[in-house]
Amino acid sequence: MRIPVTTLNDGYDFPLLGLGTYKLTGDEVETIVRTAIELGYRHIDTAALYDNEVEVGKAINNAIKAGDVTREELFVTTKLWNDDQERVAEAYKESLQRLNLDFVDLYLVHWPWPQHGTYVQAFEQLTQLQGMGQLQSVGVANFYPEVLDEIIQATGITPVLNQVELHAGFTQPELRAYHAEHGIVTEAWAPIARGSNFDDPVIRAVADAHEATPAQVSLAYLMKLGCSVVPKTSNPQRLAENLGAVDLELSDDDVAALDGVTGERLSGDPLTFPG
Repeated sequence: MRIPVTTLNDGYDFPLLGLGTYKLTGDEVETIVRTAIELGYRHIDTAALYDNEVEVGKAINNAIKAGDVTREELFVTTKLWNDDQERVAEAYKESLQRLNLDFVDLYLVHWPWPQHGTYVQAFEQLTQLQGMGQLQSVGVANFYPEVLDEIIQATGITPVLNQVELHAGFTQPELRAYHAEHGIVTEAWAPIARGSNFDDPVIRAVADAHEATPAQVSLAYLMKLGCSVVPKTSNPQRLAENLGAVDLELSDDDVAALDGVTGERLSGDPLTFPG
């Protein structure tokens, strides 16, 4: 199955559906990443915080050696953790070593951490890494318009992507509008709301009408809104299920109905996290 792509503002193609690896640990990381690649996933998302870059990199390299995929066909994302905002080059080198890769496709500042005041400097140092041949694209995660304005004005560079919490019932329309205006891809983490809204009557009704699952509806809905998604799972069957969202065609009426789902933020607010 071929996953649709969008084009980032630096010209690179980016898969609209990828694999998130948050909280995956040990042997399950290699199993899930290898299975995902075999199924057709081409975007693998990890982070220094996840403490699984070694296992993610091992799975990727084994898949390449086995002939399942080429490095050029994969899009690998990792992230700079808050404590490393003042040592970006060193932290990036450490991530590369753990992943055992020659380059990363996308490196994100994981959180702005506004209380610390180093996010502009951190993003600027990310952009400097691009000229060294080991980093393709730069972006951010959990940023909001005020801090996005700051980094764009300070560096003259617009991040290609902002990965934020997004799911049915919490679609952040104002932030998505800002992204659209500035050519930033909106990427959703927790795109299925950790399953917390699977019993919502609207989501259930749309799923039943399409003989789909609530997870597939949730993912297809966000992609229909123009977002990329990185659902995480430790279940190989769910990998295949989530991939099925690519073939789910939602109507305008479906989208309008799903727009009415109510919900709230499930995790930390970027304005205050981590305190």
